[in-house]
Amino acid sequence: MSTPRRLILATRNQHKVTELRAILGAAGLNVELVGADAYPEVPDVAETGVTFAENALLKAHALARATGLPAVADDSGLCVDVLNGAPGIFSARWSGRHGDDRANLELLLAQLSDIAPEHRAAHFACAAALALPDGTERVVEGRLLGTLRTAPAGSNGFGYDPILQPLGETRTCAELTPDEKNAISHRGKAFRALAEVVGELLG
Repeated sequence: MSTPRRLILATRNQHKVTELRAILGAAGLNVELVGADAYPEVPDVAETGVTFAENALLKAHALARATGLPAVADDSGLCVDVLNGAPGIFSARWSGRHGDDRANLELLLAQLSDIAPEHRAAHFACAAALALPDGTERVVEGRLLGTLRTAPAGSNGFGYDPILQPLGETRTCAELTPDEKNAISHRGKAFRALAEVVGELLG
């Protein structure tokens, strides 16, 4: 078998690396996936885009330029219909403090406290990008449609998982097992679509 092509995922979250590595493996791709931790000298990239796709491309291109290797990146968040798609790209810092899951969730629930169940539609969105050192780029997207509960339920997952109930489910994302969630999640869908792109561009 030929030597696998090295591919970098622009994250220091090992769970994301493991998830995409499994998806690439299931697709039969001869790729060695590593996280950004493998290149500690490369700084994190500011997410200055105004869409998930722009942010994913910013991170992927920066990593590809810095390392001379193909790079992938993703950006995701929760989009609420009655808030015209917000929190969207601001999902991780909705409360003003980046990554404070509890504060973000509590603020969103407070903002939606008087919204009737039939108007609580929302979806998780994920854009995943592949960038090559020569500037070639591709972006794919995945969505998980659902409705928002009025109170959190479940202890799995993170972020807004405890309040999003996927369509056709009686449980929230945080009440699903990791395998159940990965099978339907926005990131799982985007990463599986990205695996096809990786196969097409990297062979």
